[in-house]
Amino acid sequence: MPESHEILSNLRRPKILISAARLGLAHYRRDADLRFITGTSRTPTREFAIETLLRREALLETDRRDGAAGYSIQKHIRVLTALLGEFRLPVSSLRVVKHG
Repeated sequence: MPESHEILSNLRRPKILISAARLGLAHYRRDADLRFITGTSRTPTREFAIETLLRREALLETDRRDGAAGYSIQKHIRVLTALLGEFRLPVSSLRVVKHG
């Protein structure tokens, strides 16, 4: 997986979306937010979370650009916030969660 700074620098999104996501970091609760976004009962690993968030964000961005009727700016901001939160989280502070 590319480095976080590479991924984030390649995201070209409207400034208001990124600003809203940054503001959301103050309220980001990793366990609850990631379980909600990923639809899992356990908090996913950082790698799984990032992969899932990147896929979801890409779909939301496509919907936004296409003007899809089902596009939700709230969901987009929530996913971007989680993505920023995951990339800012020091690896040493993560607890290991085993799936299975």
